[in-house]
Amino acid sequence: DITQKGYEKKRSKLIGAYLPQPPTANGAAVVRCRLQPSEGATRRTFRSAHIGVCDIREAAARERAASAAGNRPLFYFRFGVDQALPQERRTPVTPSSASRYHRRRSSGSRDERYRSDVHTEAVQAALAKHKERKMAVPMPSKRRSLVVQTSMDAYTPPDTSSGSEDEGSVQGDSQGTPTSSQGSINMEHWISQAIHGSTTSTTSSSSTQSGGSGAAHRLADVMAQTHIENHSAPPDVTTYTSEHSIQVERPQGSTTSRTAPKYGNAELMETGDGVPVSSRVSAKIQQLVNTLKRPKRPPLREFFVDDFEELLEVQQPDPNQPKPEGAQMLAMRGEQLGVVTNWPPSLEAALQRWGTISPKAPCLTTMDTNGKPLYILTYGKLWTRSMKVAYNILHKLGTKQEPMVRPGDRVALVFPNNDPAAFMVAFYGCLLAEVVPVPIEVPLTRKDAGSQQIGFLLGSCGVTVALTSDACHKGLPKSPTGEIPQFKGWPKLLWFVTESKHLSKPPRDWFPHIKDANNDTAYIEYKTCKDGSVLGVTVTRIALLTHCQALTQACSYTEAETIVNVLDFKKDVGLWHGILTSKGLRQEVICPCASSPEALTVAIRRPTDDSNQPPGRGVLSMHGLTYGVIRVDSEEKLSVLTVQDVGLVMPGAIMCSVKPDGIPQLCRTDEIGELCVCAVATGTSYYGLSGMTKNTFEVFPMTSSGAPISEYPFIRTGLLGFVGPGGLVFVVGKMDGLMVVSGRRHNADDIVATALAVEPMKFVYRGRIAVFSVTVLHDERIVIVAEQRPDSTEEDSFQWMSRVLQAIDSIHQVGVYCLALVPANTLPKTPLGGIHLSETKQLFLEGSLHPCNVLMCPHTCVTNLPKPRQKQPEIGPASVMVGNLVSGKRIAQASGRDLGQIEDNDQARKFLFLSEVLQWRAQTTPDHVLYTLLNCRGTIANSLTCVQLHKRAEKIAVMLMERGHLQDGDHVALVYPPGIDLIAAFYGCLYAGCVPITVRPPHPQNIATTLPTVKMIVEVSRSACLMTTQLICKLLRSREAAAAVDVRTWPLILDTDDLPKKRPAQIYKPSNPDTLAYLDFSVSTTGMLAGVKMSHAATSAFCRSIKLQCELYPSREVAICLDPYCGLGFVLWCLCSVYSGHQSILIPPSELETNPALWLLAVSQYKVRDTFCSYSVMELCTKGLGSQTESLKARGLDLSRVRTCVVVAEERPRIALTQSFSKLFKDLGLHPRAVSTSFGCRVNLAICLQGTSGPDPTTVYVDMRALRHDRVRLVERGSPHSLPLMESGKILPGVRIIIANPETKGPLGDSHLGEIWVHSAHNASGYFTIYGDESLQSDHFNSRLSFGDTQTIWARTGYLGFLRRTELTDANGERHDALYVVGALDEAMELRGMRYHPIDIETSVIRAHKSVTECAVFTWTNLLVVVVELDGSEQEALDLVPLVTNVVLEEHYLIVGVVVVVDIGVIPINSRGEKQRMHLRDGFLADQLDPIYVAYNM
Repeated sequence: DITQKGYEKKRSKLIGAYLPQPPTANGAAVVRCRLQPSEGATRRTFRSAHIGVCDIREAAARERAASAAGNRPLFYFRFGVDQALPQERRTPVTPSSASRYHRRRSSGSRDERYRSDVHTEAVQAALAKHKERKMAVPMPSKRRSLVVQTSMDAYTPPDTSSGSEDEGSVQGDSQGTPTSSQGSINMEHWISQAIHGSTTSTTSSSSTQSGGSGAAHRLADVMAQTHIENHSAPPDVTTYTSEHSIQVERPQGSTTSRTAPKYGNAELMETGDGVPVSSRVSAKIQQLVNTLKRPKRPPLREFFVDDFEELLEVQQPDPNQPKPEGAQMLAMRGEQLGVVTNWPPSLEAALQRWGTISPKAPCLTTMDTNGKPLYILTYGKLWTRSMKVAYNILHKLGTKQEPMVRPGDRVALVFPNNDPAAFMVAFYGCLLAEVVPVPIEVPLTRKDAGSQQIGFLLGSCGVTVALTSDACHKGLPKSPTGEIPQFKGWPKLLWFVTESKHLSKPPRDWFPHIKDANNDTAYIEYKTCKDGSVLGVTVTRIALLTHCQALTQACSYTEAETIVNVLDFKKDVGLWHGILTSKGLRQEVICPCASSPEALTVAIRRPTDDSNQPPGRGVLSMHGLTYGVIRVDSEEKLSVLTVQDVGLVMPGAIMCSVKPDGIPQLCRTDEIGELCVCAVATGTSYYGLSGMTKNTFEVFPMTSSGAPISEYPFIRTGLLGFVGPGGLVFVVGKMDGLMVVSGRRHNADDIVATALAVEPMKFVYRGRIAVFSVTVLHDERIVIVAEQRPDSTEEDSFQWMSRVLQAIDSIHQVGVYCLALVPANTLPKTPLGGIHLSETKQLFLEGSLHPCNVLMCPHTCVTNLPKPRQKQPEIGPASVMVGNLVSGKRIAQASGRDLGQIEDNDQARKFLFLSEVLQWRAQTTPDHVLYTLLNCRGTIANSLTCVQLHKRAEKIAVMLMERGHLQDGDHVALVYPPGIDLIAAFYGCLYAGCVPITVRPPHPQNIATTLPTVKMIVEVSRSACLMTTQLICKLLRSREAAAAVDVRTWPLILDTDDLPKKRPAQIYKPSNPDTLAYLDFSVSTTGMLAGVKMSHAATSAFCRSIKLQCELYPSREVAICLDPYCGLGFVLWCLCSVYSGHQSILIPPSELETNPALWLLAVSQYKVRDTFCSYSVMELCTKGLGSQTESLKARGLDLSRVRTCVVVAEERPRIALTQSFSKLFKDLGLHPRAVSTSFGCRVNLAICLQGTSGPDPTTVYVDMRALRHDRVRLVERGSPHSLPLMESGKILPGVRIIIANPETKGPLGDSHLGEIWVHSAHNASGYFTIYGDESLQSDHFNSRLSFGDTQTIWARTGYLGFLRRTELTDANGERHDALYVVGALDEAMELRGMRYHPIDIETSVIRAHKSVTECAVFTWTNLLVVVVELDGSEQEALDLVPLVTNVVLEEHYLIVGVVVVVDIGVIPINSRGEKQRMHLRDGFLADQLDPIYVAYNM
């Protein structure tokens, strides 16, 4: 009874139980009840694409009253807000539940037909039930500009529970037994989780630090009674084990109450490193972690091999899943097609008969929207006009000799939906002219959804003429010259208007050729497939006639009856009933029918004389249906589908159902299959597509023994269903809407219906919801896209989204992968205004859907991830070594040339100290230029000869001793811009016996962030004095500086712009080469500031090694475009020229910002053979000069003399950047083999450097999946999961390398990824730290192998890499060993037991969408956080969320926890061009990023 009265009755019955009851002893009336079983089925009508198809799906809300004491109630209503709540375990109420029950039906909106309040209540029951395992979902945060309605708390996630739900606590029942307390978690609460292994502590027992000491006291009180271990271990959301709540014992009657603090005083919490952070983001992430700790679906045990040992989980059939048990079905025959003697032999003959016998009889009446007749077409008019159209098509297009259209040609029919009469005339005109009409929709714009595909169909049918009406022709888009433009993908068409006034009259003697119906094609109907492609179904003239006869017989149509048609008359049921047959529909019966473009009408329910006889109805278990099995279910369950029959098989047809995939085997009687039909009245082929035609129109169903059931072919209808008792046909879905998720089939229509039942009218604009599946990681994933009403708020829609997820989970037992809301009216439409599914899916996948809300749930629905890697029980390093030897793998070790063996006339070798080398050069070659500094215009700003440098250094030494009163061994900070002053100050320090530390000066535009770093280095290095220029001197004491740091605590500041005029009495000579020469301070990518000590001996050895590798002599010129503050950059800028005597052309990288071509122009102008740069410089040139290569060539830029261009780096070579740089400047003469990289780290500032002689750097491709398991497996270029790695340059002379296991410290074979250990004379001698952390010191600088060569002392680089012996030979004739650096050990992320390098994930993400310019990833409590910089409008921000999640799942088998979309430039990059992921992480957790959008994946 779905009248208003029946609805009220039903409602009062459902709600009766919720009316207020007398208050309980505690003061607040808490009603605890379950939904009562209700009588009578609830109904929900669902509009399908077929004529009057009322797929009435019914679901009643029932819950068996459970007597178990621990069970949670379904609903709570609370009256009396101020009283204390009894200490009950509570679940949140769905918002505005009360108002929902009192809401009246809204009237007159188009969405009413989707709506059934009672079903909605069934869904609500499912939701309520679901609440039992539901925890709060963190709402995504949006930047305000993205929020359409700016609500005050756009940033504050809403409480997922209803208004007054701030308390939630634990209570023992009367015997004081412990209750498991996994209570509901409130949105604003961060509930501190103490985790041990995979157990979670009680959520309610931890109180938040809101009330200062009071809260702490309460917390202590709770702690006293809770067994909580291991407070700071981050929760592991990656295990498969189910969680156990820790039981909490509470004395009776004691209660804890919690208040929800707002974020002003956000709770303190610890990050993974144990660093307390206070922030909202962390609260949300913690909440997400808590949500994810819900046990997943039952763990799956079996795995299958994914073309390698990588194990992907495969869904095993559930042993309890329903299986079909019925006998094999029999094909159903329809009644005989009756033979009536006076039936016309063809449709045209019928038209001729009625047109001449009863010309005044009305044939078709067009109504306007108010039901007033607009136009009446009589049979006479139809006959004469269609004859006129036929004559004009055949004789008036083209010339007499060359007519444009001949019989059998195809023509398009383009008529608007409000003009069926014109369409009918044109259609019959085509039939009379024996041309084949192809009816299509009117193209409104050049960019209509799917119009391109229609164009392909027209093209493949060879259509050159389009018939249209006058009004339609006027309405088509026109070019300025008045021509109709060619639509995208369409062939060139001649538009021909069919109105009588435009046509010439056929001569008296002309008469159309009317034949009996034959097998020629009568018309072509278009059909849009699931993937959006458009096919043409051909229907022959005999099929056309037979179909009309069958419909007339089935519906018992007679002459002079009236039929009302509200369907699209251009295709499908509307065409067949409205245009082709003449018939009537009696008002007392609705006859649902099933149809498909291929099989025409499949079944139709006959009108009955006895209107009391109810139609056939089946209540089927939704769960059974997902396995393709029919199980009749009681209507008690929530998840049932109620279907009505669509009548009997058509007269003259045979029907059966076959298995939807594989060979067409007959189904059993209780199995769902694809309905197949064998009849004359069907389509015969897809036009021009023989392969697809064979699969659809020429199917021979088999019995289980493999014998075909008939010699005639059957046609697949594309409908899923079964033939029930009494030959009634039931349709449960369409093949196009089928989604197979981990082996179970779900129908898109059913999911739409469930989503619509969750209070749709509040949120969904006109009920517009699209459901489709995308394939990610070897399975289909369900995506729901809905249009959001313009007036709904962020909180509302998020609320609605989370409830849709629960409803679908409850009713369909399937997880939704992504739920997106788009603004109203923005989804691509089909011509009739529905949603164009394939176009929507296309937009989703290419990231141009522009949703305004997205909720991804990969954690809940991706269950086929590879098995987490179990670490092997430790195999000792000895057995590893023996194993390698036995299997013939070499131990991975390599070395550069032996310094002792090299004979060269190196004069500088006889000096132990660089200061002596400088003095010697100042005496022997005083005027030889060592340094030339260029300015941004490329002219020489300054230069230094040997003697100038020596004299300047002497004056600085005097200044240090006299003005600074420094002793030898004191530390001096040198704060200079890149240039000559820095070099002079460095040697001045050596002359005075002081230890220099080079420090990057603060940036005048950014003092607040850069000055504290300077201050920190000065303090940590214990500098007694700070030397700098006059300008920086003022800056350090300025008011801005005082705001950033305490300027009173600077050490003595010396300004070297005015130097004393005297020479020192003597130049300091160190007593021992092992004493400290200088300190090298640098911030690592993980954000650690580390200073290393370089002795005089190491410094000299370093310079000698580089001199030999690069063959540097006084006659050479080297261009250096690097920052001179640390590592190899400093050594090349300040030290190498003095040692080797070559001229260094210095180009400060900061000058390139004003003139990007500066470096390359200098290289060309000075005819430089060797040049050094950084990645940031290379990137600047690639981006800044990409379009200017022609103009640079014109300016005479020539790079053909360059033989080495080395990128100085402490990371894996950026192969994409070096390759694009090489390609870009190849036209300017740059040899691709010239570009290479170097590798250094904190313990050894340069390990590899591509020199002048020796083999080119090699590139290998390794399997990324093996790399995650620390194994190196070489693959071919372009194979799936391959990662290109470039050798980091040749190993320097005097350097030995071994690859060791970072955990066991055993040597590894060369097929293993391990830590690079290095032994060389220029290793740094240790960290310079104030803390004197000895363990780190000895571990990093003085490590020994645990097995094998245990005597050598190695330094650990902290980088993972591997060695490969190549086919190439070295200069000394040995096989060349190449070192490949993979990434820093500190940055590698351990997820699911495997080792991931951030850069690999970032590369995938950057490829995912054109608007992603940069990306950085880090982990937080085992969640993967991806930060992307968006180059585009903020509306695109949400498009990135699904794409990022997909690509990381597909390529890395990881689920992204949080996606953060930020503006360009937010990801911090250090001076070496490396991403500072840890800074970013800290900024994210402290909520300082101002993100455009933050999505928390569920």
